[in-house]
Amino acid sequence: MLTLLSSIMSSFGAAIVVPFIIYIIALIMKVKPKKAFQAGLNAGIGLTGFGMLIGAYTPVVTPVINRMVETSGISLRVLDTGWQATSVVAYSTEVGMIFLGFGLVFQVLLFISRFTNIFMPSDMWNNYSFMLWGSMLYIVTGNLILSLGLMILSNLYSLVCSEIVAKRWSNYYGYPGCTMTAPHHICSVPLAIVVDWILNKLGANKVKWNPQTLQEKLGFMGEPISLGLVLGCLIGFAGNYSRLNELEAWGEITKVGIATATVMCVFPKIAGVFASAFTTITDASRKTAKNSGKNREWYLAINDAAGYGESATLLTGMLLIPIVFILAIILPGNETLPMVDLIAIPYMIELIIAISGGNIFKSLITGTIWCVGGLYVITAVAPIFTDVARDIGFILPAGAMLVCSFAVMTNHIMGGLFLIFLTQNPLYIALSVIVYIVFYLFVRFKKDAIHDYLERQALGDNYIKEQ
Repeated sequence: MLTLLSSIMSSFGAAIVVPFIIYIIALIMKVKPKKAFQAGLNAGIGLTGFGMLIGAYTPVVTPVINRMVETSGISLRVLDTGWQATSVVAYSTEVGMIFLGFGLVFQVLLFISRFTNIFMPSDMWNNYSFMLWGSMLYIVTGNLILSLGLMILSNLYSLVCSEIVAKRWSNYYGYPGCTMTAPHHICSVPLAIVVDWILNKLGANKVKWNPQTLQEKLGFMGEPISLGLVLGCLIGFAGNYSRLNELEAWGEITKVGIATATVMCVFPKIAGVFASAFTTITDASRKTAKNSGKNREWYLAINDAAGYGESATLLTGMLLIPIVFILAIILPGNETLPMVDLIAIPYMIELIIAISGGNIFKSLITGTIWCVGGLYVITAVAPIFTDVARDIGFILPAGAMLVCSFAVMTNHIMGGLFLIFLTQNPLYIALSVIVYIVFYLFVRFKKDAIHDYLERQALGDNYIKEQ
């Protein structure tokens, strides 16, 4: 059964699974079949559009980033081989496959029982993040129960973080009734809130670096398309500085610039189609709540690709590429060389962007802190992940001593939980459970106040006007 479930996920993918789930949910909410089908179809079109756009963009930018890394001459022992390789490893272990089936039932029960207002199974593919940490623990300890316990607790921590930021993410990215639950990114929420609060106290919120303000101040050059062109060319230049005497280099520089501008231009149009799929469910949900007298605000988990090309997200992500790369070289004690997943940084900072209200200046600072912490987490756990990868037959790149995924393993909370469970110390494990319970209860009883705080911090004066 688990093999069949895995085959369904890999054969159909999110672009088919998510529309099917939306269609079923819409029918349950008494939406007319034709309208429910259209909602599901729009979701499939949107996800496919995101995939095609990002899939076309990545091969243009990746060679430039790889050349930037290679020409630097830096050799660190942990090489980033990308999130794709990590997901393959997670889906290839027995303990990972066990959680694939168990996690589906677990997440459905949590939603039905109203333990959480996040319907997580609609983005079931990203469960591979839990499966990865559980697989690593199982390889080291051989303890199945302990490994399942780690994956379950990691899942619970992720859901609480998602509860905190669901409304903010939905409002910022414009997908009604939806949120992002990708475990490898959602755990940035506590850090993002704390750092954003500190930055606001220091006056960083007065630095209005967001797409709207930049466009007002810079005119044509401040438009997202123009900024994408300039930033793309700068990234292209950074990856070709050693061969600027070659015509091919200048061709690549301009291609990256045009490709980045294209994402800025086309992405909002696809996002509009994708968002329309959820308007139907949101309207039906409100109508059902009104008729039943029970007002439950719930959110559907969607793929993190839905926020990748948003203007502030992509701009901040591209700016962080050289920053993170340089810091990886100079930071004492770091042994991780981010490479393949540098292009995935926009995925990694979506929640940071949403919490800052699209403030690029604040997001650069918070994103840097998140990534730097992740470098040290990876340095600590990469030997174990490499053993797991070897165990399932993964072939290491030539010259690589250890491998990792920068995007997936830059996870302070799950990395910390993994190291705690690795000790197999009952006291430490019990303490991590107690911390979760306190965290959950606090969010449970203060959720409205937390949502209100995040909206107020992100919108500033605009929040007062909306009220």
